[in-house]
Amino acid sequence: MQNVIIYSTPSCHFCQMAKEFFKANNLAYTEYDVVSDVEKRKEMIEKSGQMGVPVIIIGDERIVGFDKSQLTKLLGI
Repeated sequence: MQNVIIYSTPSCHFCQMAKEFFKANNLAYTEYDVVSDVEKRKEMIEKSGQMGVPVIIIGDERIVGFDKSQLTKLLGI
């Protein structure tokens, strides 16, 4: 199984949708709250080049925003 990381904020609707998608598909993920964790916020910006959330990392791929079809493709579900 691929390692899934999501950089999110508590008030982000699309972040919630992504996490619900992961849970519905029984996918484990690591979540970083970039509001409270400054180091992870810097890491997210370095990886994505922007401040928008969610930033989802799957293996070597990154998705900015909630793109269900891209997630499905990358996760093979």
